[in-house]
Amino acid sequence: QEKSCRLSAALLGEDSEISQEQLFELLKYAALGKCHNAAQPSWCRIYHQSHLAGVVVVVVHEMSQLHFYRFYLQFKHLRRVFRHRFTLTPSANFPVSLYGEGTNLKPQNTPQGLTSTSCECSTKSSDLQCDPIIRRYGGKKQGLTSYTLTLEERKKNDYPIEGSPGCKGYISTECDQQRTDSSPLFGLDCEMCLTAKGNEVTRVSLVDARGQCLLNELVRPESTVVNYRTRFSGITKKMLLPVKTRLSDIQTRLKKMLPHDAVLVGHSLNSDLQALEMIHPSVIDTSLLFARTEGRRFKLKFLAKAVLGKEIQCEEKLGHDPTEDARAALELAQFFIEQGPTKVAELNLEMLLTAEKLAEASQNKAVLQPQGCGFQEQLNEPPPLSKPCFLDCLQVTGQKPLLLGRQGLDSSGLCQSNLSTSNKQILQRALEDVPLSKFSIIQFSLGPEHIASHLHAGLYEKVRSKLTDMLTIYAGPFEENFCMKSVKKEFERCGPIQSLTVVTETFQPYVCIQYEVLEAAQLAVESLNGAEVAGSCIKVQRPVTAAMLDCNVLIKELELDVENEGVIYVAGLKKSLTETDLQEEFSQLKDLETLFLPKDLQSGKHRNCCFLKFQKSQSAVDAREAINGWTMKGSELRSRNALASGHLWRWIWQMNHSSGKQGKHIFYEKMEQLSDSEQDLRKKVKKLDHHIKKLYRSLQNNTLCVVLFPGVNSTHGSQSGLGLMGIKDDEGRSAC
Repeated sequence: QEKSCRLSAALLGEDSEISQEQLFELLKYAALGKCHNAAQPSWCRIYHQSHLAGVVVVVVHEMSQLHFYRFYLQFKHLRRVFRHRFTLTPSANFPVSLYGEGTNLKPQNTPQGLTSTSCECSTKSSDLQCDPIIRRYGGKKQGLTSYTLTLEERKKNDYPIEGSPGCKGYISTECDQQRTDSSPLFGLDCEMCLTAKGNEVTRVSLVDARGQCLLNELVRPESTVVNYRTRFSGITKKMLLPVKTRLSDIQTRLKKMLPHDAVLVGHSLNSDLQALEMIHPSVIDTSLLFARTEGRRFKLKFLAKAVLGKEIQCEEKLGHDPTEDARAALELAQFFIEQGPTKVAELNLEMLLTAEKLAEASQNKAVLQPQGCGFQEQLNEPPPLSKPCFLDCLQVTGQKPLLLGRQGLDSSGLCQSNLSTSNKQILQRALEDVPLSKFSIIQFSLGPEHIASHLHAGLYEKVRSKLTDMLTIYAGPFEENFCMKSVKKEFERCGPIQSLTVVTETFQPYVCIQYEVLEAAQLAVESLNGAEVAGSCIKVQRPVTAAMLDCNVLIKELELDVENEGVIYVAGLKKSLTETDLQEEFSQLKDLETLFLPKDLQSGKHRNCCFLKFQKSQSAVDAREAINGWTMKGSELRSRNALASGHLWRWIWQMNHSSGKQGKHIFYEKMEQLSDSEQDLRKKVKKLDHHIKKLYRSLQNNTLCVVLFPGVNSTHGSQSGLGLMGIKDDEGRSAC
């Protein structure tokens, strides 16, 4: 019989905030497992990972933890299915971290009916628009004149320019700029040694358009050689001893050999021309031709292998062969001109480079660092601007994840990407394609970004205000000279109090109490309404506002929330009790799994309540009944079902202590009409919840499913994200 996979995570209180790195730990282990040296995540545990049927990540863009709880009742499926929930540390580049540096966050108007591809080294035309080669040259084939550098480009890239201050004494090839698409191409490459003067040419090679070598000459430098750079140049002291050819001789020969419309081709050709002290107006630089982002450049050795299928600059050879390099640069330019930018972009060179680096790193890092040279020096490339994205890790296994969505987020080619025009279309594609993929990322969106950003402006205050109302109770009436100390003591038995004030606007005194946890306020309503406190029979109720009309429904749904299953709240503890004391006191309770003792996140002091999580729901029910009426160290305990035991507890505490109006409430306020945009958003959220439900039900058993609300970073502020996760079991729920 097939083993069932299981996910275990103790996400209570302060342990419930997870960073992106911790999230990627989980996804990496789930996708790769021990056979690829992936480690169990530090904050949760997957049992029988090798039996996982697949991993599905659902990303709901433009949404945060705030949105989930604002529309909590609409997310009926999510809150009833996913047992594990965590706060996701906010980040401005969550999509970049997951998909890679080519991320484009703008929605695309893409025609329907796009088909997927399983080709490992190609990219669909819909994804090519983000490719730097297409952005620079367009997609159509053009003649060679379209790829020669302009005067401004030569100045920008440090090419010798006629009349420039730094080019005094330089020799011009005397070629004019009357080049055409039929002008002859010549490949040029030089090797240099370091002398007292700087870099001086010690070898020059020139090849014609057919690759035939026209010039391959050693050159004696004018100044004393400081470093022959034999490892790269191949030049030794012995080789230069008999050489009589000087730089001026090479300059003269090149002037005679090059026709008036010659186009020179080379890789970082500016360095060669600077060393030759020559000026030539028509050049194609292959390090710029095969464009990358952020000013980075591909290495000639890599381009030769990836584009031409040729191995150059082999380790067994002593130094570089300039003729080989000149010929490789020439053939690269010819390939680009003949095939056109689109064909070159479809090679997806960035993905090939990533795969090559990972393959080399996984074989032996030590091999990449001979003679004290670092990895980046070996590759002869600038240091990377950011860490590899998470999807890079899957390249080691040859896996190519499925990426579905309405946003063109993956221009790196690491995924089988499909763009769709609606959530409904995304769902249909997911139902067809997810069963065929071991790792899938499904992106949903609520529509135009301006809707989410417009609502976000007032969303935080609405949610904070509603939570404050739910944490607040009014008690009374009391006698004129009632004892406030007795009232505080009685209500404190329900849980930690944030503030306690006397309401003086009424005929008889009332007390307004704001608690720190939802369970305390609810316990006060349930146990003290109609009770005698401080000599008065009192009524306990919450504020009556438009937002609070569905409070009872919300409380009931929170109790039924799968995250709170098997968890109870216990109040009335003495603050002097430590976690060890409580573990000992509650050790007799059957199936007790975890104890969480909340503390003030500023002072670090423990509160007078705790949460107990049990392995079985019935054990939690039995414990709750047993605890009610218990006396511990002279204090009577009270207990009820948990409402916000996990990540929500920490978030409520933070919102409760944020700036804004607190404590004072109006009993009756004018009923506000929901704006059309918010009504529309509620409908969209409900439909989105239904889409995720349908997708989840279609998944195979033993599939890990993670739903992510990445968080919001906008001009209105930053909001933490939210993650929900579970492994689907036979009953269609997430296995704990």
